[in-house]
Amino acid sequence: MATIDRGFDRVGFDRIDELCINTIRTLSIDCVQKANSGHPGLPLGAAPMAYVLWQKHLKHNPRNPKWADRDRFVLSAGHGSMLLYSLLHLSGYNLSLDELKNFRQWGSLTPGHPEYHLTPGVEATTGPLGQGTANAVGMAIAERALANAFNRPGHMIVDHHTYALVSDGDLMEGLSAEAASLAGHLKLGKLIYLYDSNDITLDGRADITFTEDLAKRYEAYGWQVLTVKNGNTDLVSLDEALTAAKKETSKPSIIIVKTIIGFGSPGKQGTASAHGSPLGPDEVKLTKKALGWDPEKSFYIPEEAQHRFKDQIDQGSKSEKTWNEKFEAYTKAYPDLAQAWKEAQAGELPKNWQSALPSFKAGESLATREASGKVMNAIATTLPLLIGGDADLSCSTNTFLKDQGSFDGQTGRGRNIHYGVREHAMASIANGIAYHGGVRNFTATFFCFADYMRPAIRLAAMNHLPVIYVFTHDSIGLGEDGPTHQPVEHLASLRAIPNLWVLRPGDANETTEAWRLALTRTDGPVALVLSRQKWAALDRTTLAPASETARGAYILKDATSKAPQAVLIATGSEVPLALQTQTELEKRGVATRVVSMPSWELFEKQPESYRSLVLPAQALKASIEAGVTFGWSRYVGDQGLSFGINRFGASAPANVIFDQLGFKASHIADEVAKKLAKN
Repeated sequence: MATIDRGFDRVGFDRIDELCINTIRTLSIDCVQKANSGHPGLPLGAAPMAYVLWQKHLKHNPRNPKWADRDRFVLSAGHGSMLLYSLLHLSGYNLSLDELKNFRQWGSLTPGHPEYHLTPGVEATTGPLGQGTANAVGMAIAERALANAFNRPGHMIVDHHTYALVSDGDLMEGLSAEAASLAGHLKLGKLIYLYDSNDITLDGRADITFTEDLAKRYEAYGWQVLTVKNGNTDLVSLDEALTAAKKETSKPSIIIVKTIIGFGSPGKQGTASAHGSPLGPDEVKLTKKALGWDPEKSFYIPEEAQHRFKDQIDQGSKSEKTWNEKFEAYTKAYPDLAQAWKEAQAGELPKNWQSALPSFKAGESLATREASGKVMNAIATTLPLLIGGDADLSCSTNTFLKDQGSFDGQTGRGRNIHYGVREHAMASIANGIAYHGGVRNFTATFFCFADYMRPAIRLAAMNHLPVIYVFTHDSIGLGEDGPTHQPVEHLASLRAIPNLWVLRPGDANETTEAWRLALTRTDGPVALVLSRQKWAALDRTTLAPASETARGAYILKDATSKAPQAVLIATGSEVPLALQTQTELEKRGVATRVVSMPSWELFEKQPESYRSLVLPAQALKASIEAGVTFGWSRYVGDQGLSFGINRFGASAPANVIFDQLGFKASHIADEVAKKLAKN
C-alpha cells in the first residue's frame, strides 16, 4: 500500500489548472441550484481528481466520443452527474451550456443520473450504486479480449485503460465486492478506480455503517492500493497516483483519494447536507466567494479556463489521428482482420455465422439446455468474438465453449469467463462488456438466480445492451432440489421488464431459433429460459416449422376438421403436454388448436391481424405454463383458463410434482371441456 502526499505542491500545474477545477465546481453547483435538485457535494469534492485524470491521462477525443481505442471513464457514483456533464461540456463534447442549464428537466441531455445512448461521452448508465464498478470490470475484460483477437506484433490497435470514479456507497454494495474480487483474480491491470473517500453518506457519517479497512480488503483482492491524502488541492499527488496505477500492469489499481464532500461550501462542506440537496442561493454565493469566484456570476466560464479545456480537443484529435495511421498500416498487413474489426465495431456478425446452426431430428430426446449447449458450441466456430461465462455452473447449464480456453485477464486469451458464484457481478460485468462493444457476450446460471441479477438485467434493457442470458433449470421440472431452486414467479418477473425479450423454447429446434434471434438482436437483451428435463424434438413434418419462433407465437398444430373451439397456448416443456391435451380433447369431439408461444414480446410485435388469427376471439383460450399465471389473462381473457403454479414447488421427482400440481393432459382436458359446456 503506497501513500502519495505532497501537501499543496503544484509542480507541473499552474493557476489556470486551479481555475479550471473551480470552473467545474461552480458550474456544477449552479446547475444543481437552477434545477433545485441534485447532488452538489461530489462535484465540489471530486473535481480535482476528475480534472487531473481528464487533462493529463484520459485518452479520448471529444469530437468522436465513439473512437474505438479511447479510454473509458465510468462515473459509478452517478448521483454526482453534474461533475461529468461539466467535464463533457468544458472538454468540447457536443453538450451545450443550455443543456447543462436544463439539468434534470424533461427532454434534456442531462438527466439526474448519466444515461448511456443519451448524452455524448457517457459510457454507462449509473446511479444504482455499485453498478459502475462492475461495468468497468466488464469494459476491462472486453479490452483484453479484443486485444487478443486483433493485436499482432508491431500492430497494437487495442490498448486503452478503463477508469471508474467510485464512492463510499459504491464500495459498500456487495456487488462491488463481487466485481473487485473477480477483477483481482483476473489481474486486470488496465482497470483503475478513483475512490472519492469523503466519509459521508446520505444518512450522515459513513462510519455509522462503514468502518472496515478498505485498503486491506482491496489488497486481499489482489489490487494495487494507492492513497492520496489531500484530494481537494494536491494535484501533483493525484497525477503521480494515476501514473503509478498505469505502470502496474499485473493487477488492477484503486486510488483512495481523501476528499471533503462539498469542498468550499462554508456552511455545508464535510456534512451529509451537501450530499443530495442544492446548497441554496445564499450558500452558493458563499461557496463561490470561498473559491475566489465572483458570487454574482452564474454559469461563468473564464476565458483562460475555456482555452485550457479546449486543448483536449486538439489532443484527442491527434491521438485518434495517430491511431488511424496505425490502423491503416494494420489494414495493409492484415486485411482480413481489419475487415473483421470494422464489422465487430459496427456490431455486425460474420456473414457465414448462421451456417453452423444445428437442426435436431424429430424424436431426439434432449433437454433444451442440452440443445442450447450444442447450438453454442456449433456457432462458436463461426463467431470468434462470442465470449461469456457462468456462475460456477457450466457443467449444468451446458454453456462451456469447448476447446476455447478459460479467459485470461492479462492476455485476453480464452473465451470462457469463470465468474464464480457472483451472479449480480456477472450480469453487471456483462453489461460493461456490452457497453464497451466489439464482442458479443452471454451469461449463464439457474433460472431461480435471475433474482440476483435483476438490477443489472433491468439496466441492460433500459440501455439497449445486447446481452444474452442463458437460464436453465426453468421450472418445477428441476425436481428433487425443491422449491428453493424451482422458479415459478420468474417468468412473470422478467416479462415485466420493458425491452427484454424472454424466450422459452418448446423443443430443441425452437432453441436453435431462439439463439438465432438472440444473436441477431442488437437493441436489447434476450433471456433464454431452458429446461433441465428431456423431451423429444417435435416432428416438424407434421407440425409448423420452428422458424415460426420469430413470430413469438404460432399455430403449432391446428384443429383437425373445423374452426377451433379451444386454443391451448403453451411454452417450453408444456408444449408437448398441450399436444397431448389436444389429442384428448379431439377424441371428445372438441376442435382444438395448439399454439406455441415462446415469447410474449415477439408476439406483441406482430400486427393485430396476425395475433387475432392465432388467437381467435370466438375460441376458448387456455394457457399452460409451469409458472405463476399472473399476466396470462392478456391472452386467455376473462373467460379463459390458465393452468399454472400459483404456489411454490416441492421436493420430489419432476413427474410426481407435475402430476400433483395438475399438469396432466386428462385433467386439463376435463377443465377445458367443463368450461366449454358452461359456455
